[in-house]
Amino acid sequence: MLAEDIRSRAARWRGLDQPTLPPDAPLAMPVQRLDLAPDTASHTTPGWMAARRGSLFLVVCAMTGLAAWQMYDVLSVAGLTVLEGMELGLFVLLFGWIALAGASAVFGFGQIVAGGGERLGIDTAAAIPALAGRTAILMPTYNEDPVRVMANLRAIDASLRRAGIADRFHLFILSDTTDATIAVQEEAVYWAQRQIDGNERLFYRRRERNTGRKAGNVAAWVRRFGAAYPLMVVLDADSVMSAPTLAHLVAAMQRNPDIGLLQTVPALAGGRTLLARLQQFAGRLYGPVLAHGLAWWHGGEGNFWGHNAVIRTAAFAAQAGLPTLPGRKPFGGDILSHDFVEAALLRRAGWRVHLVPTLEGSYEQGPPTLVDLTIRDRRWCQGNLQHIAVLPARGLHWVSRTHLLTGIASYLSAPMWLAMLVIGLLIALQARFASPDYFGDERSLFPQWPMQDPVLAAWVFVATMGVLLAPKLLALALALGRRRRRASFGGARRLLCGALAEMVLSALIAPVTMLSQSACVVSTLIGWDSGWKPQRRDEGGLSAGSVVRFYLPHTLVGLVLALAAYLVSLPLFFWMSPVVAGLVLAIPLALVTGQRQVGAAFARAGLLLTPEELNPPAELKRLS
Repeated sequence: MLAEDIRSRAARWRGLDQPTLPPDAPLAMPVQRLDLAPDTASHTTPGWMAARRGSLFLVVCAMTGLAAWQMYDVLSVAGLTVLEGMELGLFVLLFGWIALAGASAVFGFGQIVAGGGERLGIDTAAAIPALAGRTAILMPTYNEDPVRVMANLRAIDASLRRAGIADRFHLFILSDTTDATIAVQEEAVYWAQRQIDGNERLFYRRRERNTGRKAGNVAAWVRRFGAAYPLMVVLDADSVMSAPTLAHLVAAMQRNPDIGLLQTVPALAGGRTLLARLQQFAGRLYGPVLAHGLAWWHGGEGNFWGHNAVIRTAAFAAQAGLPTLPGRKPFGGDILSHDFVEAALLRRAGWRVHLVPTLEGSYEQGPPTLVDLTIRDRRWCQGNLQHIAVLPARGLHWVSRTHLLTGIASYLSAPMWLAMLVIGLLIALQARFASPDYFGDERSLFPQWPMQDPVLAAWVFVATMGVLLAPKLLALALALGRRRRRASFGGARRLLCGALAEMVLSALIAPVTMLSQSACVVSTLIGWDSGWKPQRRDEGGLSAGSVVRFYLPHTLVGLVLALAAYLVSLPLFFWMSPVVAGLVLAIPLALVTGQRQVGAAFARAGLLLTPEELNPPAELKRLS
C-alpha cells in the first residue's frame, strides 16, 4: 500500500516536467594503468618536510629498537627457541606499528600547542570567503533510507542558504539503489522536496547498472557532468557539512591551483547507542591530536578517506580512473577501498593531497553496534588487503605506498596480536611442562638457570601500554589544560570520567575486535567475497539470539585461553585477564553497547558527551 502511494505521487510529480539533471557536460576519465607511470609525475618534497619525516621515523626506529632489545633480554634466557624467536619478531613489528601512532600523536600535540600547522590560507575565524565558479556536492547512495539521505542534504542546503552562498553549489543524489521499493521512494522523496522548496539546484540520477560500486558511481557523474564543475565535494549517505567548512575548502582550492584534494576530519555524530557514543567521544577527544600529527608529516602527500572531501574535478578525471584488478574475487575485480588508490594516483601525477585538521563542521555517523562494526570491518578488510596488488604500481610516491601499507597493516595487525598472544601462552606451557636443560650444548661446571626476569617483563609491558595510550593521554591533557576545550565536553569532571569510561570499555572491546578482524582476514585470504551491502545506521533489528550466535565463538576462545593460562599458573591467568575478560564477556558487551537506553543512561550521567551534543550546530539540529 505504501509503495503504491509513493508510486502514484512520484508519477504525479514527474508530470510537472521539471528537469532532474543539468545539461550534460562530458569530461573524459580514462582508466589508469598501474604498470606505467604518467609523464606528468612530480614528487618534489621540500627540505623541511623531509626533515620532519626523518625525525619522525628516527624516533619510531629508536623506540622500536629499544623495545626490541629489552624484549630480547626478557625472552633470551639460554638462547632463543623457535617460539621465542617468533614472539620477538611479532613484538617488534607490532611495537613499531603503535610507535608510529604514538610518535605522530606527540608531534601533533606539539603542533596544536604551538598553534602551528600548514593552514593553506584557511582562517576559520575570518568571514566566509567569496567563491568563484560553481561546486558540485555529490551524495552517492546505495539502498539507503531516502528520507535520511534527503534530510542530510536539506541540512547542508539550509546551511548554504543561511550563509548566502547557495548559488555556488549544486547538490546531486547519485543513486546506485538496486531495491525497487527504495528506488521508488527515492524518486518520490526527491520530487516532494523539489515541490516544497522549488530547489532547482537539487538533482537526482539513478544508474541502472552499479558498475564499479561507489567509485564507478562518482566516475559516471564525472564523465557526464564533470566539465561544468571545477570542484566537487564527495559525501557518504550519512555525511553532513556546514557552509563555512565548504566555503573555506573551496576557497583554499581556488587559492592553491596545485592541490588536487583536501580531506577534512569528519566528526562522528548522531549516534545514540553506547557504542556509538563511545566512538563519538573518542573521535572528538583524541582525533585532533592524531589528525594534526598525520597532517604534520603527510604534507602534500596526504590521503583520501572516501568522503567529506573537496576534489579538483579535472585532475580527478585525468588521473583517478580506477582499473579492474586482475584475478578472481576477493583480491581481483573492482577496487573496494578506492579512496586510498585515488589519492595515490593524484599524487603520482603531481597533484598535492592535504589533510585539513583545523576545520570543524564535517560530520558522519558510526556503526551503532559491535555486529555492524564487524560487518563494516569485513568489507574494509577485503578492500585494504586488495591494496597488496596496488603496492607495486609504477610511479607512486613512497608516502602514498606507506598509506597503502598502513591500511593493510591495520587489519593484519589483529591476527598478529592474536598469534603473539597464543605463542606467548605456548611458551609459558613449554616452560611449565617441558623438562629444562640446565647445561645446554656446551660443557660447563655451572648450570644455566632458565628463568625470565619478571621485573623486566613488567617494565616492557608498562612501556608498551604507555606508547599505546600516549595519543589518548596527550589529548586528554590538552583538553584539560584549555578552558574552552574542557568546557565543550561538560567540564573537567565529566571529561575525566568520560575518558576513564572510554578507556575501560575500549580495553574490553579491543580483544573482541581483534578476534573479529582476525576472522575477517582469514575469510578474505581463503577467498570469501564480502559483497556489497548497505551499512545499518540505526540501532535495533538485531535479536539477542543473533548476537549470541555471532559472539559465541569469541566467548569459547576466551574460556579456552583462561583455562590454559590458569593451568600454567595463577600469575599468568591474572596477566592475561584483560584479554580474557573482553572475550568471555563478548556477548553481554555486544548486547549492552548496542542499546540506546544504555547510551542514554550514560548521557544522563554526563559521560561520553561531545561538543556537538552539548552545543549542537545548526546543521545537526535539523537532523535531531
